[in-house]
Amino acid sequence: MRGTVAEAFVTWLDDCDASSTAEVGAKCAGLGELLRAGFPVPSGFALTTRAHRAFLVENRLVEPIARALASLDPEDVASLELASGAVGELATAAVFPASVAEAVREAYARLSRRCGEDDVPVAVRSSAVAEDLATASFAGQLQTFLWVRGPEEVLRHARRCWASAYSSSALAYRKRMAFSGEEALMSVGVQQIVDARSAGVLFTLNPTNGDRSKIVIEASWGLGEAVVGGQVNPDRYVVDKVTLDVIERSISTKEIEYRFDPAAGEVIAVQIEGERRSHACLTDDEVIELAKIGKRVERHYGCPQDVEWARAQGGGLRPGGLYVLQSRPETVWSRRPVAPIAAPQRSALDYVVADLVGRAKGETKKRSSK
Repeated sequence: MRGTVAEAFVTWLDDCDASSTAEVGAKCAGLGELLRAGFPVPSGFALTTRAHRAFLVENRLVEPIARALASLDPEDVASLELASGAVGELATAAVFPASVAEAVREAYARLSRRCGEDDVPVAVRSSAVAEDLATASFAGQLQTFLWVRGPEEVLRHARRCWASAYSSSALAYRKRMAFSGEEALMSVGVQQIVDARSAGVLFTLNPTNGDRSKIVIEASWGLGEAVVGGQVNPDRYVVDKVTLDVIERSISTKEIEYRFDPAAGEVIAVQIEGERRSHACLTDDEVIELAKIGKRVERHYGCPQDVEWARAQGGGLRPGGLYVLQSRPETVWSRRPVAPIAAPQRSALDYVVADLVGRAKGETKKRSSK
């Protein structure tokens, strides 16, 4: 157990590693692991699963949730929607325990000081215990909120992250995977936002054919939501993992980008104007730098990775700096056995031995025929 109530409810990402999943969820544990390994990851903290449990207990949500899930049929859309609506409404209306709220306010103030900015804009991200694993993924089902400012807004969006665990798709997935109550607990990551000039995803294998000798990078202007959500046809680069040569390059026409709108106070999709639509959003040097980062991440984890990244244009981070926002195991091709690239080569000794064996068999056959 941690020393104080506040420390039980909040932990810093740079104090986390792969062993922290039960406390801060798979996503935040992965970010902490990368930070401790020296990768460029924006600073932040996590509301722990203890905070989520305290939230559920304080608002008497444990029993209603258990009842809603007990007889749930993951194939019955109507029952899923009914359960999701009932439980989600309870979670959204619930209040933070005072001790949890105070711990979050203190951590956010400290993060703002660390980043040198009053009310630093942050991403508030769901991080479930059973998420981003090689055998299971809640990808696309849990919520992330961008450009959140101020302690009360952080608290409001953290509650929305917890409520997203009870969407119909998340409930169905949880039921199919037979997750326990502990596995369904969720941390919430609060991380300095990267005001991205460009962003996207990186695979340390070719996702179209599973070729592990290649790295594939997809990129577009602005925040990465357009790429992750499939709302834009991104630029695509294929890099040889050994030589780091860019062997394929496809520059697309990119229609929209996600940007923070100060007037609206939120991130919105805007039309990309003029020639920038068809301009490459990465230089070859940046592509190669990303490929190097991808190789290091894969080497660190020992398996192919699916990495989200962003190139900062400022906002308190190093302008032009490339940052890792998330890395998870690639879950399609990496489960398949690796086929040899070529048939094993025979040495000269192999041929000598084969010749001797053949001669011996021939002599034996001659003797037996006499």
